[in-house]
Amino acid sequence: MTRLDSVIRRLTAQRTVIDWAAEWARSQPGLVLELGLGNGRTYDHLRDRLPGRDIYVFERQPAAHPSCMPPDSHLLVGDIFETLPAFRHRFGHGAAVLIHADIGTGDQEENRRLAARLSPLIAPLLRASGLMLADRDFALEGCRDVTAETGIDPGRYFAYRREV
Repeated sequence: MTRLDSVIRRLTAQRTVIDWAAEWARSQPGLVLELGLGNGRTYDHLRDRLPGRDIYVFERQPAAHPSCMPPDSHLLVGDIFETLPAFRHRFGHGAAVLIHADIGTGDQEENRRLAARLSPLIAPLLRASGLMLADRDFALEGCRDVTAETGIDPGRYFAYRREV
């Protein structure tokens, strides 16, 4: 498989999982969190799929296309290991109905370490039955892997649901 084919498969899986989750989340209470803004593609897709919904974005160094920048009131700039705990302190446990994380690097070992460090910060933010979507595998306490429900190939993208 070429690198182009691989990125197309990854982005297709990402869109499929986000659309699947957004369809469910539309009728559910709670905030939406985007961990990693990048160039703003998935943030733009989330706000299109969940119009009028509060979407909070966490980014170390915002550099997205101007049309894909969240309002300042919903952009948390800085180290995610500092901004996530501050967010939880502000909004409380179980504030999020949907969390999307696409914050990895090309280094798979570093990605595993990042997911392991983030998991205990993310899990408490999810409300009961809330969804976490990610570009990598996470070990989220109190959550089960529901990727098979999304219809994508295993290992392409990941979806977790907070157990009730």
